Amino acid sequence: MQVTTAQRWVRRWDAQQERYIPDREERFRVVIDVVRAAVGTGPARVVDLGCGPGSLSARIAAALPQVDVVGVDADPLLLGLGAANTGPRVKLIEADLCYPSWPDRTGLAGPWDAAVSSTALHWLDPDSLAALYRTLAERLRPGGVFVNADQMGLGASTLDAIAGAVREARTARVGTDRNEDWAEWWQALREDAELTPLLDGRDHSTSHTENDLTVHQQAALLRAAGFAEAGPVWQFGDDHVLVAVR
Repeated sequence: MQVTTAQRWVRRWDAQQERYIPDREERFRVVIDVVRAAVGTGPARVVDLGCGPGSLSARIAAALPQVDVVGVDADPLLLGLGAANTGPRVKLIEADLCYPSWPDRTGLAGPWDAAVSSTALHWLDPDSLAALYRTLAERLRPGGVFVNADQMGLGASTLDAIAGAVREARTARVGTDRNEDWAEWWQALREDAELTPLLDGRDHSTSHTENDLTVHQQAALLRAAGFAEAGPVWQFGDDHVLVAVR
C-alpha cells in the first residue's frame, strides 16, 4: 500500500469519526494530558486498545517524544492503514481483545505505564470488558493509568436524552454532521482497488451491538478488576474521558 493512499484513508477515517464525536481532537488532547501526568517526561510504554488505524497512537507519540506506543486491534485492514501512516515509535499488532491471553499471544509483556482507548470498547460485551479490565489491572504498573475516551450514558433516561442532544447540537454547530458516516466510509473503501488484498476475506458488516454500560458502571467494573480509583475527568454531553489508576 502506498503511504499516500493510507494517509488519504486515515484522514477520511478521522473525518467520519468526527461526525459522531465533534470534539474528538480535544478529547485526544485530554487523553494525552492524562498520560503525561501519569508517566512524566521520561521513557514509557503505552498500549492503545482497539487502535483502529492508529489515530490516537500517532498523536500520543507526536506529543510525548519519550513514549513508545503499541496499538492493538483485531482488524488487519485498519492496522494496514495505520502501519503505513504512523512513525517509528508506534508499533501496531493484531489481536482480539475478547481473549484474555492476547498480551501473551502477542509478546506484549508488562508492566505497562499506561493503557488508552478511544471509541472502541463499547463494542465489547460486559463479560469480555470485565475480563479485559482485569488483564489491564494485572499488566499495568502500580500508579499506571487506563484512559478510556468513549460515549457513555449517565444511567438516567432524561439526562441521557439531554446529553445526547447536547452532543448532536455541537455536531451541527461545527458542521461535522455533514461528514460521511461509518457505513459510507466502508463502502467507499471497498471500491478502492488498491485495498482489495486487505479486504479479501474480511467481514464487511458495518453493524455492531453496543454494551450500553454507563460511565458509573464502567468505573465500578474497573474498581472490581483491581484499580484503586476510577472516574471521569472530562465530559461533553454523553462523551467522557474515564480514568482508572492502578
